[in-house]
Amino acid sequence: MTFWTYILRCADGTYYTGHTDDLERRIAQHDAGTFPGYTHDRRPVILMWSEYFPTRIEALERESQIKDWSRKKKEALFQGNWAAVADAAKSTTPQRTEEAETTPPSVRFEPVENPSSLSEPQQPSPVQFEPVENEAQSSRQARTKRDGFESSVRDENTAPPPVIILVRPQLGENIGKAARAMLNFGLTELRLVEPRDGWPNPAATAAASGADRVLADAKLYATLAEATADCAHVYATTVRKRGVAKPVVTPEQAATEIHAATGRAAILFGPERSGLETDDVAVARTIITVPINPQFGSLNLAQAVILVAYEWSKGVALSQPTLVEPYPPAEQDELDGMIGHLDRILVSTGHYFPPERAPVDRRQLRGILTRPGWTAGEVRTLRGVLRSIERKLGGSD
Repeated sequence: MTFWTYILRCADGTYYTGHTDDLERRIAQHDAGTFPGYTHDRRPVILMWSEYFPTRIEALERESQIKDWSRKKKEALFQGNWAAVADAAKSTTPQRTEEAETTPPSVRFEPVENPSSLSEPQQPSPVQFEPVENEAQSSRQARTKRDGFESSVRDENTAPPPVIILVRPQLGENIGKAARAMLNFGLTELRLVEPRDGWPNPAATAAASGADRVLADAKLYATLAEATADCAHVYATTVRKRGVAKPVVTPEQAATEIHAATGRAAILFGPERSGLETDDVAVARTIITVPINPQFGSLNLAQAVILVAYEWSKGVALSQPTLVEPYPPAEQDELDGMIGHLDRILVSTGHYFPPERAPVDRRQLRGILTRPGWTAGEVRTLRGVLRSIERKLGGSD
């Protein structure tokens, strides 16, 4: 079954974006005013652009992604002018345009090596965390806004962020996903060496889910030597032995070296099917690898990028989910009061039997009640439970 994402031009000159599994019928419905809403009072409508996908989830994602494009960027898309699309991405930031109707959140399965393998049912949208500044890191580094991403302002002596170089990448979707992984963790400079399907690639934009700036600024190179020419430290990522005698480090160790070094660093990633070739690895000075299941040592491109980018990001001031301070523990006299309260109830009910076992039982109960680190509120709650039991038994506190 085929699913379509489409853009209509309305009578008032605005654009409407939608998706459907029957393009001709849906356009006829819009033109006839079948649907109440945005297009109903802006007829007639004209189809300006459409793109088909094998699954509904891909069509939904494409709709959500291009819905917020500027008018200039959409019109470049109509013309198939990818250079103009890239220029528009540089000059604008995503914002809600004329569209009145809302769409489901962008959803994409991880990983995507073959877009046709995506299943149709829609998945829950990802959890969004409200960012809070990491005070320990921000004491060392100021922060600034860039294209909606909070990046760090580094001291002059701090090494620049590493360059991510994709060597002969195959699928545009994976280039887009790698760009998304980069921007998640503060990396923005992407270089491409001989991408199989050429560049720019519209499939990359759909998969980037908003990381358009990384793709727009990506640089294309004919050889790996040209792509690494200005880099003082070059790392090659591989999980296989390549017969090359070079230092081998983990992503964490590489990140530490990059932060401490002077000069620019580059991290190389190979094609999805086979990874870096031996000649590619030979260009690097150090190999990055990760401990991995020897029975299944395959990472997709975006997964590999995100592992390395995350480790690098731990050394800069990014955002993190809000941290909730734990409640202070109860004071010892409060805890002793609760244990004594329980002991009196147990005595009144004849719990300690035979009597000679009472010391052992008391020690075990104290061990149970002191193990969790009760808060004052928890102690009060349990004391309330004990009072309820007492009242039922006819006793008093």
